[in-house]
Amino acid sequence: MESQLETVALFSLKLAYESEDQSPILRDDLVMGDYQRDVFELLVKRGDVAGIQVKVGECVGLAMAAVGGVEKPLGRELQRLATEFADGKTMEHLGAPLVALKAYLKDIV
Repeated sequence: MESQLETVALFSLKLAYESEDQSPILRDDLVMGDYQRDVFELLVKRGDVAGIQVKVGECVGLAMAAVGGVEKPLGRELQRLATEFADGKTMEHLGAPLVALKAYLKDIV
């Protein structure tokens, strides 16, 4: 799960900060500092669903702004998927929405 969380963060930050005229954002870039696998690993080990949702929400919020918000089709779908993820109450409930969110972000990056 940690790698999927990190991937969602990476794709979100790519949408928000990456431009064609600069080098791509990678997992070891400074912007990924608070969203690296080891950060998510600690949250997962603690079972901190709310903490995971906050971290993912921060990144998805940046991606949402980058795609034009909920007024745009990409933003509406991103919002729907993010809401499903945010509605999870346990670690088990985060799995399927996380996979869907990751796949969607991958497709639009």
